[in-house]
Amino acid sequence: MSELPKKMRGVFLTGHGGLDKLEIRNDLPVPRHGPYDVLIQVRAAAVNNTDINTRTAWYSKSAGESSDASWSGDAIQFPRIQGADVCGRIVAIGDKVRKNRLGERIIVEPCIREAHGRILEQPWYFGSECDGGFSEYTVVASCHAYQIESSFSDVELASFPCSYSTAENLLTRANVTNNDTVLVTGASGGVGSAAVQLAKARKAKVIGITNQSKSNNVLNLGADNVLLREDSLVQALGTSSIDVVIDLVGGKQWPELLDVLKSGGRYAVAGAIGGPLVELDIRTLYLKDLSLFGCTVLEKGVFANLVRRIEQDDIVPVVDKTFPLDQIAEAQKYFLTKQHTGKIVLTLTDSEQH
Repeated sequence: MSELPKKMRGVFLTGHGGLDKLEIRNDLPVPRHGPYDVLIQVRAAAVNNTDINTRTAWYSKSAGESSDASWSGDAIQFPRIQGADVCGRIVAIGDKVRKNRLGERIIVEPCIREAHGRILEQPWYFGSECDGGFSEYTVVASCHAYQIESSFSDVELASFPCSYSTAENLLTRANVTNNDTVLVTGASGGVGSAAVQLAKARKAKVIGITNQSKSNNVLNLGADNVLLREDSLVQALGTSSIDVVIDLVGGKQWPELLDVLKSGGRYAVAGAIGGPLVELDIRTLYLKDLSLFGCTVLEKGVFANLVRRIEQDDIVPVVDKTFPLDQIAEAQKYFLTKQHTGKIVLTLTDSEQH
């Protein structure tokens, strides 16, 4: 390995607010790695809802305050380098890390359970409670840098970590099997398109909800059927017809998601892009013996399972568009138009390197 630079290019999030809070810098110090850490040269990093939600303090439940505006419910420490989805190579290692890890091509598990040589009481999220991948270099505990053997490009691999691990976690928590019919809301988004593929990899029947312009995209991902967002789910599917709901939307249609679940059905949620406040008839919950799962922290083994799926070509990356790192504001603007299917990825080096 060549000598590492002292400074790097990256994006600081300087506070909660608009796009003006994203500060592109060329003089950031290359982060130092501890004895149990690896230093990663970032090749590509994808954009997520959480980047925007964190910037705008969407996670805060306290009106006019931002003391709980992170995934963990704590205040964000600014400036922060965001970016939960990372593909790169290990360019330096700590004293306690196996020497043969140097040079490995990796993707980063975004749910951080270990940092500074200790197990965390509450997990962090890469790019939220610690600096992430919107920079030329980043540091993470060695156990969260997963070597990957794949013919996919750096951009394609960067589309997997956050969305696909979230989707795999939803399916794991809901115990999806080949006997299940699974309804996926927001099926054309990053997590939704991942959930469609990963549910099909489990040989489940999958119905996706999306808009008319993206319905063919969702079918091409493997969905057995597609419903439109404006459709009445009860009229289209009938009551008690679905084993599992994978929800990323919430919003006013939410009560129907429970109506279409069978007795003993499972509902798993990891997003609320249609609105976080919903109406629950608690009688539906207990009379149908439903199980509801809130899914943020990854179950152990989920990320390793995801890596295995990628290496076995059980799933494919869905990349809508790429932007260079210094166009992060344009990338977020495009993200907010909701015209994309799959992921938007920022490039830091030659994005086709393997």
